[in-house]
Amino acid sequence: MRFKKVWQAIIAAGCATLASTNVLASSHREAPFIASMPKVDGTDFYMFKSYETGRSDFVTILANYEPLQDSYGGPNYFALDPEALYEIHIDNNGDAREDLTFQFRFTNNYKGIALPTGGTGNVAIPLSNAGQVDAQGTNLNVTETYTVNLVRGDRRSGVSMPVTNATDGSTTFTKPIDNIGMKSINDYASYANNFIYNVKIPGCNATGAKLFVGQRAEGFVVNLGQVFDLVNLSPLAARPGPGMGNNIIKDKNVTTLALEVPTACLTAGNDPVIGGWTTASVRQSRVVNPLPQGPANANGKKGPAIHGGAWAQVSRLGSPLVNEVVIGLTDKDKFNASQPKDDVQNFGAYVLYPTLPVLVDKLFFGGKGSSVPATPRNDLLAAFVTGVTTGPSDTPANFKFTAPATLTTPGEMLRLNTAIPAAAPKDQKDLGFLACDLAGFPNGRRPIDDVVDIELTVAEGALVGKNGLQTCDLSGPTPQVKNAGAVVNDGATPDPAAYLTVFPYLNTPHPGSP
Repeated sequence: MRFKKVWQAIIAAGCATLASTNVLASSHREAPFIASMPKVDGTDFYMFKSYETGRSDFVTILANYEPLQDSYGGPNYFALDPEALYEIHIDNNGDAREDLTFQFRFTNNYKGIALPTGGTGNVAIPLSNAGQVDAQGTNLNVTETYTVNLVRGDRRSGVSMPVTNATDGSTTFTKPIDNIGMKSINDYASYANNFIYNVKIPGCNATGAKLFVGQRAEGFVVNLGQVFDLVNLSPLAARPGPGMGNNIIKDKNVTTLALEVPTACLTAGNDPVIGGWTTASVRQSRVVNPLPQGPANANGKKGPAIHGGAWAQVSRLGSPLVNEVVIGLTDKDKFNASQPKDDVQNFGAYVLYPTLPVLVDKLFFGGKGSSVPATPRNDLLAAFVTGVTTGPSDTPANFKFTAPATLTTPGEMLRLNTAIPAAAPKDQKDLGFLACDLAGFPNGRRPIDDVVDIELTVAEGALVGKNGLQTCDLSGPTPQVKNAGAVVNDGATPDPAAYLTVFPYLNTPHPGSP
């Protein structure tokens, strides 16, 4: 989750009760408990109609983990946790419960490369590789493999079947090692492409699904430096041009779980709307071994810890900004452990009566309340919990955006109306729905969508016509942008050239050395 720095900084500026240590700990770590567990910290979740040529019948889902990766993060780099369970959930009938769950499990395979050093035997090297790396893993000292299972029904009690390699039927896939540097891997883009797999989705007749897990360049855009300096910027100033402004994390990497799935494999019946979110879980207990004897999976040796018990969810991410913008500090860990079906009961008041517009009013408008939209915030309830059915006040009442046809249980998740065609890259607007690009956020989320600016603008009342903010007029035959100059922004905008236009859409990771 990438938005906590923006909003934690606003809270810090407006409420002196927050200690400085809490602000510093907010870096991509939206809740106190997950701050100490970066390997299972979900950072971003994307779900959108594929816009690669010839892939219009597919949905791409990206779940990012392990925030703020420096490209020079050796010698161990950023392997995922072999003791954790990473999941992508899909609700396709509007009951806020998972109907499909893709489960990812990882294994680290240590080769134990040793070299002669003049003693009586060879000595194990301390590095991840002992020479140039190729697609076959030559010279790699550790290889990361993974499996993916699709569970239909409840994530723990449903029917589980493996996702298989469409070429040879195997069920184990390999994750490319991170971008160590140009000397180790001189063409990382070509190297990583060897680990994009054509796969079969169990229980689905449609074909052509793709799978990739690996390091990618950070696609999220945010101006953190000035925000932390008591929001030292003008949020109502004109937005910078594409790729301009101060995106302070533009040199970071992230680890991506990427799936491209036929739409027919995800939807149910005639309803084109699906909801999605990602979670990570760990075992309930861990006993640390005071005398570890190598990796736990190497020749039966005892590793640094023994894990056991049932799975306990510690990370959750659907729509961006929810745990950062909406949920109170004391309930953030609770939200990360919760499920969408329980959201109205547990967190409904945070959505209908949000505190952040009041804090923004205090920072920039003198705290008189004139800029604060009226409560209850039914517009935010639609955006986060039920799905948008009518959009702004001037939208025809029969316009169906991202609400399921039959909503039986509201719950927070990212929603996508798969019946709305994808926009070609040249036609995509980074303000999404606010710029009348109906294929963009909050109709799913694409890498180009500037969700910080969209969420800031919506929080200040764009969907209810408050403060003259930018919105989309759908009352006529052609959507038109209203009040085009009024956008609450953080002074950084996405660069279309920084993303791929083919799967997995996020760009090649930055190398550890040029």
